[in-house]
Amino acid sequence: MIVVDSSALISIVLKEPTGHACIEVLETAERLLISAAILAEVSVVAGHRGFLGDLQTLIDRLDIEIVPADEHVAEMVTAAYMAWGKGRHKASLNLMDCFSYVTAKAYECPLLFVGNDFSQTDVVSAL
Repeated sequence: MIVVDSSALISIVLKEPTGHACIEVLETAERLLISAAILAEVSVVAGHRGFLGDLQTLIDRLDIEIVPADEHVAEMVTAAYMAWGKGRHKASLNLMDCFSYVTAKAYECPLLFVGNDFSQTDVVSAL
C-alpha cells in the first residue's frame, strides 16, 4: 500500500525526469491511496495548467482509492502542520502537504512524492 502525493502525479503527467520512477512504483503497488484534499489540489493545478484530462486518465488507470477528510483528519493535519509546517520546521510542509503526510502516517505506509520537503520528516518514501 502506498499513499500518493500530488507532486508524484504531476511529475508523471508532465513527463518530468522523476516521473518514470514514480510510475514504476505506482504500477507495482497492490493498493494506492490519495487524500480527497490532495485530489482536489492536484485537479485544480491540472485544470489551471491544462492537463486535467491526462491526470484523470492516469488516476482512473491506476485505480487510486480516495481517502475522505473528516474532523479527525483535520485535527491530525493541524498537528502535522504544527510539527512540520513552514516557519516551524526545515521540512516546510504547506497545508496540503500535511494531508499527504497524515494519510501515509494513518495507514502506516510509504508516501510517493517528488522533492525534498517530505524527506525532512519522519514519513517513509516509496521511492
